Amino acid sequence: MRKLFAEFLGTALLVAIVIGSGIMATNLTDDVGIQLLINTVSTVFGLMVLIQVLAPISGAHFNPVVSLIDFIQKRIPLALLLKYLLVQLLGAITGAALANAMFEHPILENATKNRTGSSLFISEIVATAGLILIINLLVSQEKFTLIPVSVASWIGSAYFFTSSTSFANPAVTIGRTFSDSFAGIELGSVPAFVLAQVLGALIGLGIAKGLSSK
Repeated sequence: MRKLFAEFLGTALLVAIVIGSGIMATNLTDDVGIQLLINTVSTVFGLMVLIQVLAPISGAHFNPVVSLIDFIQKRIPLALLLKYLLVQLLGAITGAALANAMFEHPILENATKNRTGSSLFISEIVATAGLILIINLLVSQEKFTLIPVSVASWIGSAYFFTSSTSFANPAVTIGRTFSDSFAGIELGSVPAFVLAQVLGALIGLGIAKGLSSK
């Protein structure tokens, strides 16, 4: 139960950070570049802290594809994978509701921001592949203490070098559909994002295995 609650809490807070900082950014400025910078900085700091404090409890996945890759590598059993997926999804929805409430939006909104196109699909593959590659290389090198800052740094960098602004997380993607704000994504755009994220995760694992083989 401690592991499940840590995954629920971490995912909820991550989504609240992503959505909340996006709403704050649009409240503060009309400059889209500055809005993205505010959103990025908040996400990087928040994600780094969440991984640091919750990793000893649950592994700090907060991400279905991270859990999936751990299952593929037999680091977690199927039963725990399914439980993680459930609490991550519930956490993401809760985080969206929390962010909306903090900024006096309707608790659950329908996002209207359309995010489609091959460039975004490729971007999500790259962002997610990089995320899985970094995590697995650091694990194989037993550099566990570097994971929080490395993961957060990759996501922060990918906010700017990918056209999708690096969702790289199916749970967070679904959570964003419940907030019609800067970080939102309309429901119809979600399947392509999730497919790209799963493909990216498998690619990242394959590259990590190749680089780690002796």
